[in-house]
Amino acid sequence: MFENLSERLERSFKLLKGQGKITEINVAETLKDVRRALLDADVNYKVAKQFTDTVKAKALGQNVINAIKPSELMVKIVHDELTQLMGGDTAQINLSGNPTVILMSGLQGSGKTTFSGKIAKKLKSEKAKRPLLVACDVYRPAAIEQLKILGQQIEVPVYTEEGNNNPVEIAQNAISYAKANHLDLVIVDTAGRLAVDEQMMDEIERIKKAINPQETLFVVDSMTGQDAVNTAKEFNDRLDFDGVVLTKLDGDTRGGAALSIRTVVTKPIKFVGTGEKLDALDLFHPARMADRILGMGDIVSLVEKAQQQFDEKEARELQRKIAKNQFNFNDFLNQIQQIKKMGNLKDLASMIPGVGKAIKDLDIDDDAFKGIEAIIHSMTEKERQNPEIINGSRRQRIARGSGTNIQDVNRLLKQFEQTRKMMKMATTMNPAKMMRNMRRK
Repeated sequence: MFENLSERLERSFKLLKGQGKITEINVAETLKDVRRALLDADVNYKVAKQFTDTVKAKALGQNVINAIKPSELMVKIVHDELTQLMGGDTAQINLSGNPTVILMSGLQGSGKTTFSGKIAKKLKSEKAKRPLLVACDVYRPAAIEQLKILGQQIEVPVYTEEGNNNPVEIAQNAISYAKANHLDLVIVDTAGRLAVDEQMMDEIERIKKAINPQETLFVVDSMTGQDAVNTAKEFNDRLDFDGVVLTKLDGDTRGGAALSIRTVVTKPIKFVGTGEKLDALDLFHPARMADRILGMGDIVSLVEKAQQQFDEKEARELQRKIAKNQFNFNDFLNQIQQIKKMGNLKDLASMIPGVGKAIKDLDIDDDAFKGIEAIIHSMTEKERQNPEIINGSRRQRIARGSGTNIQDVNRLLKQFEQTRKMMKMATTMNPAKMMRNMRRK
C-alpha cells in the first residue's frame, strides 16, 4: 500500500535538496509534483488542492524560509498535514452500553461479514468482551453460513432466525437474547446494498432506528478508490454513521480513499483491514500512516504487534535460559511461531524505518520459515534440546528427513549458534560495552 505515492513524494522532496532556502518558486515546483502524486494515488482533486495550498502557506512562513535544511522541514510540514488530512488523532470505538451494539453497513462485497468476525475476535481478546454475531442479511444465505463459520473459528455465538425475513425484528430479538445470556457486545451484520437502492437504504435506516447502536460503521473496499469516497458520502447522508472501516489495504491500492475519505465525509477512519486472516485488523493511526507514506516506517505498530504475541512470563523464562546458554531449538521454533502470528512478513518488515523501500521489489513468502521448521521437526527431542550433539551422521539424517540438503542443515546450525552467542552477549553486557566489543570484531 502507498508504495507508488511514497516514491513520488520522495522524488518531489528531492527538488528542494541542495537548495539554500525555500522560495515561492521552488515551493511551487515541489508542491506541483506533490499534487500530481496525490492525484495519481486517486486522491480527490479538491482534497489534493486544499492539501498543497495549506502546505504552501506553512512552507512560506518566515521560520521555514530561513531554515538550514528546507527539504527536511518540508517533509515535516507534509507529514503533519497528512496526519491532519487522515483525521489527526486516533479515533476509538465507543464501547458504552450494555450490551454495546455495533451496526455494520456498506456495499455488497465490501467485506462487512469478514470484518464482523475480525472485530468480534479483536474485542474478545483485547477487551475481554463477550460478543454475539447477528446474521441480518436475509437475502443471501451464503452470508449467514459465512458468519456461522467465522463464529466457529473464533468461538463466538451467532444469532440467526430461520424463516424470519425481517432484519429489524432479528436485530431487536438478538439484543434481547444477548441480555438474557449475559453477552455484552452485539455485532449486527446487514445485507450489502447499493446507495441508489432506495428500498434497501430505507431498511438499514429502520434497523438503526430500532436498535439505536453505539457504533454504526461503514465498511468500504479501499481498492475502489474514489468510488469508495463517493459511496461513503451517500451512505453518510442517510445513516450519519460514526466511522469508516477500510478493508483490503494490503491489496494493490493507490491509497486515495484513506487520504480523501476523512475530509469528504468528516467522519474518522476507525479500523483498517490488512489481510485475509482474522487477526489482520488494526486501529487506524493517522500519524503512523503518515510515517509509512513518507518512508519513515512504523516501529510503534511493530512493537505493539510483538507485545500482543509475546507472553511476559515466557519472555522472562527465555531470558533466564539465554543467560545460562540453555536456549535450544525448541525455543527457536517457538519464537518462529510467534513471529508468524504477527502477520504478513513483508508488511512487518516494511514497518522498520528504511526497510520498506529496500524490500519493495522482493517477494517475501509467508512460508519463508518452512525449510527451517522442516529441519527442526526432523531432529529428535534430544537433538533439539542439545544442538551440540548434532554430528555429521545426524546432520545427514536430518537433511534426508526434512527434504533439504546437508548444506541447509549446516547453515541453520551455524546461524543458530551465532544467534545464541549474540543473545547471550545482549543479556550479560551493558549496551556500551557490547558495542565496543562488536566494533573490535
